[in-house]
Amino acid sequence: MTERFDYAAAAEALPGVSETWLRRHIKQLPHTKAGRAVYFTAADLERIDQLFHHEPSTGPLAGTPATAATGPHPLASLRPLPRRGQALTNVS
Repeated sequence: MTERFDYAAAAEALPGVSETWLRRHIKQLPHTKAGRAVYFTAADLERIDQLFHHEPSTGPLAGTPATAATGPHPLASLRPLPRRGQALTNVS
């Protein structure tokens, strides 16, 4: 028989996840309902961890150091639009 986890047990099994978060996001999470009772299987918890667990890619907690930038930022050439009522001038 498959082990079933209620909200409290699922929150305890998933690191960094609260019971409140599970309740708020239940529509996006894999789960099973029997009447009003909601439960999660071990496969559901594994899928939730895969869907919502994000490892940092930069910074002190990253597994690998960030690569050095080789040129200017890709959005460096963008400029804000003028205020309403002012003409747009050519920007080179």
